[in-house]
Order: sequence, then C-alpha cells, then structure tokens
Amino acid sequence: MWCEGDVWQVRGGREAVGEIVIDDADFPWLSGGFIAGPGFPGVRDLFARELVLAEDEDWDAWEEVHAEISRRVSLISPDGPVPEFLLHIEGDRAWFRWSDEPFAEAEAEAEA
Repeated sequence: MWCEGDVWQVRGGREAVGEIVIDDADFPWLSGGFIAGPGFPGVRDLFARELVLAEDEDWDAWEEVHAEISRRVSLISPDGPVPEFLLHIEGDRAWFRWSDEPFAEAEAEAEA
C-alpha cells in the first residue's frame, strides 16, 4: 500500500537518479514530486523521449525506450526494490505503476 509522503527511490546502479515523494494515487498509478539526483542527467533524455513516443502512439519505438529505461534504472519502494514498473518523469513530477511480479508473469496468470 502507499501513504502520502512515502519516498520512492529511482536508482541507476548505485547512483541516485532521484526520489519521488508520493502525493496522489489513482489506482494503479501513484504520483508525486520528483527530486532529481546526480544520476538523472544520464537518463533525462530517455524519459523525455518515452513521453513523446507515447503521445505520438509510436508503440514499437516506445517499447524500445521503455526497455532501455528498465535496463538503466530501478524503482525502490519504502519496502524495497520492485521487480517491474512503468515510470514517467516530466519536470518535477513523476507517476508510475508497479508490480510485485514481472508484468509478463502477471499477465500470464490473469489469462489462465
């Protein structure tokens, strides 16, 4: 569960990419203020590109950028790392959804 004021971390390996201070929830999405860390400049363009591709509905290119984001950063809840997430960052805001299981496994279970 989430609580207003919870802090989620975005990490690139050992480097802090930023923090998200939760201030809203619209299931399954959480959102909050984004505080950039020293690792954010290295991934800023990926997040900007991801949003443009989603807006343009260029899903093949979006999948590639999303996969690169997933390779380069991790999302850590107050309880620890989450195995799967979809994260958007724009300016000083971030919104995301996450799963305790990889999305592919969750989808397979839902279809069964």
